[in-house]
Amino acid sequence: MPESGLRLAMLSAGGLVGAVGIGMAVAIGLREASQRWQATLLARTLEKDPSYCFVCARDGTIRSANLAARRRFDTESGETLSEALRDLFASAEGVVWRLLQRALQEGSALEDITSHAEGVRVHVLALSDNLSVWRLETDAIRGQGVRREDVPTLSVGRNGVILYMNATARDIIGRRARTVEEIIEDTPLRAGSVHRLITREGFRRALVQMRDTGAGRKDLTLSLIADNEEGHAKSREDSGFDTLPVPLIKVAPDGRLLRANPEATRLLGLEGAEDRNLSEYMEGLGRALTDWLREAAEGRMPHRSEFLRLTRSDREVFVQVTLSRVTEDGQPVLLAVLNDATELKTLETQFAQSQKMQAIGQLAGGVAHDFNNLLTAISGHCDLMLLRHDQGDPDYGDLVQINQNANRAAALVGQLLAFSRKQTMRLEILDLRDTLSDLTHLLNRLVGEKMRLTLRHDPILPPIRGDRRQLEQVMMNLVVNARDAMPDGGEILIETERRVLREKLERGRFAVPPGTYVCVRVIDQGHGIPPDKIEKVFEPFFTTKNTGEGTGLGLSTVYGIVKQSGGYVFVDSTLGQGTQFTLLLPAHEHQAEDRKEPVPVTPRKLPDKGSGVVLLVEDEAPVRAFAARALRLRGYTVVEAETAEDALLLLEDEKMAVDVFVTDVVMPGMDGPTWVRKARERRPDVSVVFVSGYAEDAFGEGQDTIPNSVFLPKPFSLNDLTETVHQQIN
Repeated sequence: MPESGLRLAMLSAGGLVGAVGIGMAVAIGLREASQRWQATLLARTLEKDPSYCFVCARDGTIRSANLAARRRFDTESGETLSEALRDLFASAEGVVWRLLQRALQEGSALEDITSHAEGVRVHVLALSDNLSVWRLETDAIRGQGVRREDVPTLSVGRNGVILYMNATARDIIGRRARTVEEIIEDTPLRAGSVHRLITREGFRRALVQMRDTGAGRKDLTLSLIADNEEGHAKSREDSGFDTLPVPLIKVAPDGRLLRANPEATRLLGLEGAEDRNLSEYMEGLGRALTDWLREAAEGRMPHRSEFLRLTRSDREVFVQVTLSRVTEDGQPVLLAVLNDATELKTLETQFAQSQKMQAIGQLAGGVAHDFNNLLTAISGHCDLMLLRHDQGDPDYGDLVQINQNANRAAALVGQLLAFSRKQTMRLEILDLRDTLSDLTHLLNRLVGEKMRLTLRHDPILPPIRGDRRQLEQVMMNLVVNARDAMPDGGEILIETERRVLREKLERGRFAVPPGTYVCVRVIDQGHGIPPDKIEKVFEPFFTTKNTGEGTGLGLSTVYGIVKQSGGYVFVDSTLGQGTQFTLLLPAHEHQAEDRKEPVPVTPRKLPDKGSGVVLLVEDEAPVRAFAARALRLRGYTVVEAETAEDALLLLEDEKMAVDVFVTDVVMPGMDGPTWVRKARERRPDVSVVFVSGYAEDAFGEGQDTIPNSVFLPKPFSLNDLTETVHQQIN
């Protein structure tokens, strides 16, 4: 392009830009002029309006104010509307912003607002994006009867707070009240009802009318009623029903709620419950509530109480309901006295659960004791038969199977004893980090290849005092349960941390006292536990697995071991998201003796034959027969006794020498520790071997007071018995 042509094109483009700029400036000027003209016209129109009127820009700046507004607010040039209204509204900025946004969206806004001293109705009109008109009408300007100065009028907010009282109301009450309860004796308020008004001259009856003004606020009008004889009687009746500090309700025989005093209203949540039925608020009778009410109205169930559950959604509440039949206007009416029984039912539930678990524990312990006696006899006689058969014998494999299955049964019985907290514990000081580290290899084999096992430890984890073998059993059971909850694989997380409780921790029915604990969490990503089954997971033989997939003793074992260790176990589960088991085990304070290095014990090879006299006291004949044969096979002389009394009779022969007592702990009549103490009075040097199907502490502190005694739990093998006796004699 020639140079002259280029200059001409550039001049043309510059002229076009300039023309557009001039056009825009002219448009903006015309728009501003139009807005100034609108503002001026509005100011002239609203100048004589008795209401307070403002024309404002979008940023809230006052463009103009009418005569009434200038006199009331003394506005200044450039002032914002929220600044001008600060002495009228408690939060003027929020009021102005809220109403302006609503007006910009809907074109206009209207709201009744209670100020510090009077009610104000605010109109907002959005004329354009940059111009709005505000009109404020007070009650006096509006001339509404609700706020007439010769009628006591109040404005009440949420929770019964009085926002405004006119002069007449303040004069009758005698002061500026803060809440409705300060001036109305028989709250809660009921629209169109007669209430007892607390005035400077005493109680006065007043008809209360209510009008909802929005945002949780209500306008109240009080109409005083002249006293007369009928009024006095009615007032006394109302006062008796409404002022008693006991929840009372009147119910028709068909269940319709006729009346409720304030205490009942608060307890049942009966706001707006007119013409509703009592069955909508209570449940748990086991049959139709109306049948119960009808029988009471007919006089067939006088003064009978029932415990019912309220259908409140905010919290669980139980009430004790006592019905009385009264007559009003010739018709039967039921007067119900309510008592909040929530705490009572909670304690009852806790007690019932405690009794249930205790009963199950006693049953489990008793069954385990009897099974241990049977298993001792089975495995013991199997050991005797194995002594007469070598590996080439055709019967040898069958005997080994019997022996192995007896040992499996013994392990199952051990789980029952763990739940009943009657298992023998070998306590030692443990660092759970080391315990879990040693157990990791076995846990990885348990979870399989589809699972990922992750351990996270607190670096400052304190030690605990417990039985290593049993705590390992706890972790294996929890990990196996987590594995079974994730058939498609996933992650099992084991976390440990030091946790200090400054205050009592309440979880469900249990309360954990303050102190330092070692917290262990086992978390899975499985299908979760249904809410209706989560309370039963620690009960023996309860399982959600299919038939043949579990015994239902895994978690009951966990529960028993943790409780016997002085700890607590809790479960949290969400369906479809997973389950978390939390163990709280008391931290152990280091003592000087705890830090001593253990003295290594060199195992001794026991001789095949022994010598000595054994007094065997056992009430179970099969166990006694096995033990006697086993000891005689090893060379011991055995004197048998079925009861403790028989043993003491035998010991009256001073010529009979005895080297060791082998006695059951729990027997009919005199128990083991008791007869041993008596026998030791004459034979103080005789050693003792206590055997029992219960735990070592089955006889309390007895073993601590009997020197040179050991405990051998059932079921025991032939070698266990003979080696223990040999060590006691030698």
